[in-house]
Amino acid sequence: MRRLALALFLALTIAHPLAAQRKADLDNQDRYDDTFRKYSKRFFGVGFDWHYFKAQGLAESGLDPQARSPVGARGVMQLMPGTYALIKKARSEGFGSIEDPEWNIAAGILYNRDLWQVWADNPDEQERLRFMFGSYNAGPGTIRRATRVAKTRQLDDKTWRSVEEVAPAVQRWRYRETLPYVKKIEGNYRTLEEAHRSKLVKKKK
Repeated sequence: MRRLALALFLALTIAHPLAAQRKADLDNQDRYDDTFRKYSKRFFGVGFDWHYFKAQGLAESGLDPQARSPVGARGVMQLMPGTYALIKKARSEGFGSIEDPEWNIAAGILYNRDLWQVWADNPDEQERLRFMFGSYNAGPGTIRRATRVAKTRQLDDKTWRSVEEVAPAVQRWRYRETLPYVKKIEGNYRTLEEAHRSKLVKKKK
């Protein structure tokens, strides 16, 4: 799967998030929940928290299935058509159109799974998530370069904080886009988790 992740990035990388996050998006808590839940379970397993991918979808497009970037990225997960075509070709699920929010979300989560495997040697799940999302935005090769710079400075190359520290020294990286992107996903995730807990409390009453 690592080869697929790297091939996808080298062919046509996933575009950078563009849509401004609107409060209305966060208020609409149930939008595409079944889809995020379904494909998170399929590609990451039963115990994996699907809210991470919804938080990513919010960061990418505000959950707008019609979102398009100036460079052509499309849909909820802001996939480039070429990247989507590679994912579709590699799978047997019968992926439909990139315009279909279900398949767009499914492809984004599948690509995340490939990137999750790229960072399989990281023993900390939270750190591994940050590296996965950072790679989704900047590409795994860029983040690998950042870890090498961290090593040369005798920093822990398995912590995202080290990557943040050395980011200005990493060549060919728009780090001012990637670092806030990872933080935005984490912020969205906290908001979704709070809303989820609130729902559970209301159900118990």
